[in-house]
Amino acid sequence: MGIGGSILLIVVGAILTFGLDDTDLGPFNLDTIGWIFQLAGLFGLLLTLYFWNTRRRTVVRQVPPPPPAGGTVIPPSADEVIEQRRTY
Repeated sequence: MGIGGSILLIVVGAILTFGLDDTDLGPFNLDTIGWIFQLAGLFGLLLTLYFWNTRRRTVVRQVPPPPPAGGTVIPPSADEVIEQRRTY
């Protein structure tokens, strides 16, 4: 649904619940419909935020190449490791 749709449902539900004086529209009670819209919007907002926070995150570690042949081989230290965090 997304954040925008969730906020729209919450706003429309609040208008139906608190903003109207005549709450009976034939067999429909606008207060009840407003509360249902607000709860659906809140549920959609929480679900959207949950899925946004659990997206896959990838850590790429790059170790610099060893020095050319013939030189002294020094193992890479922890300072030479480059980490990149990518979110997809």
